[in-house]
Amino acid sequence: MGNILGSLQPAALWNHFEEICKIPHPSKHEEKIREYIVGWAKGIGLETIVDGVGNVIIRKPATKGMENRKGIILQGHIDMVPQKNNDTKHDFEKDPIIPWIDGEWVKAKGTTLGADNGMGVSAAMAVLEAKDLVHGQIEALFTVDEETGMTGAFGLKAGLFKGEILMNLDTEEEGDLCVGCAGGTNANIKFKYADEAVPAGSEAFKVSVGGLKGGHSGVDISLERANANKILNRILWFAHKHFGLRLVSVEGGSLRNAIPRESMAVITIPKDKVTAFKKSVEEFQGIFINEYKGVETDLKITVETVAVPARVIDLNTTCNFLNAIYATPNGVIRDSQDMKGLVETSTNLAIIKSENHEIIIQCLLRSSVDSAKDDLERMIESVYNIAGAESVFDGKYPGWKPNMSSPILKEMLAAYEKQFGKKPNISAIHAGLECGLLGGVYKNWDMISFGPTICFPHSPDEKVNVPSVKKFWDFLVETLKNAPVK
Repeated sequence: MGNILGSLQPAALWNHFEEICKIPHPSKHEEKIREYIVGWAKGIGLETIVDGVGNVIIRKPATKGMENRKGIILQGHIDMVPQKNNDTKHDFEKDPIIPWIDGEWVKAKGTTLGADNGMGVSAAMAVLEAKDLVHGQIEALFTVDEETGMTGAFGLKAGLFKGEILMNLDTEEEGDLCVGCAGGTNANIKFKYADEAVPAGSEAFKVSVGGLKGGHSGVDISLERANANKILNRILWFAHKHFGLRLVSVEGGSLRNAIPRESMAVITIPKDKVTAFKKSVEEFQGIFINEYKGVETDLKITVETVAVPARVIDLNTTCNFLNAIYATPNGVIRDSQDMKGLVETSTNLAIIKSENHEIIIQCLLRSSVDSAKDDLERMIESVYNIAGAESVFDGKYPGWKPNMSSPILKEMLAAYEKQFGKKPNISAIHAGLECGLLGGVYKNWDMISFGPTICFPHSPDEKVNVPSVKKFWDFLVETLKNAPVK
């Protein structure tokens, strides 16, 4: 891969981003990118440590005359979401991301781009190496595994930082200053099943739902996009009730924080019901196209004949599973009463997978109101208790309560208006920023989150707006210059 992004500005940021694209770094496989960053930082003479969970911490002294300013921590995560189109051959643990320029946007060829959060990491690296910027003491915190569990943020220890201001560089709309975020919980559900013989006179089929847009289960949940797991289950539930469907296997979704784009099941149908079953699938496709008109333009459902298996999932589990998935809440549950246009509570039916006599289901619950999140947990637990499944809730992380009296917010509001002639938007986000966890450890931190414009993160349609990156960088530089005095 050559120098594809070399013509873009600011050059230092884009050069770092292109180097990051060359190094595989999906969640839980950050070894190579961590080694690269550590080697790079030590190579330019900066103090660098790796903590017990794999986070990288880099320190840069204040420039002359800025020693009296509050220290700033620039923070981003070094993992990326690995999603690709069906027709794209890509091994995220081995292959580089291939960026390309499409007008005012940078995209990737058939995969997620990793602008989330490669842009933030690249910006911090550009600050760390710069010799012409004015700033107080800088500390960079590059966390691991943000996308699949916030492992780095969960594992961060107290006493490692001297700075008082955290700038999380992981917001996805230029001109937004994010001052709060939702907390979250993982729901882990398990059905255990037995095998039964395939009913005599059956035919087998693979039913697939695809072509959906997916996206980030926090940022994009308000767009009301289709969930492939819910779409597929409507088809299977109807066929079970009316045509004697038996379930062989099911698999849909791959990440807890991505809206499922694809879902499939292998099933059997009595031969005398096959024609009616196929007709029902055609009718469902028309129903879904109408329901998601203007939202899902490429929705596709296919039915493929496959070899008849020897065994199917037992009838009782199949019935309980299909009913429970139908009853599982999904999508926006409630909008915020405090901030117009913000989702308060939601859930994403993210992953379904049958293997080794178990059906595993994972949901990600989000809310900026802890009691509402607790209520949603109980709702889901009740559904699956009735269905005879086990439910475990883990990975809980707190939200981040806005502080409208924040000193860094005051400075950034003034700096943005001075630079760009308009006030930035102050917002909170319905997603799990690491700020909630980090602020729980460093309670004295004054926190804010901002970044360039990134569309459709967590999907192969991910793209970053080039002009917004320049504005983000200029704003960051100006903010560092005007950091509050100690």
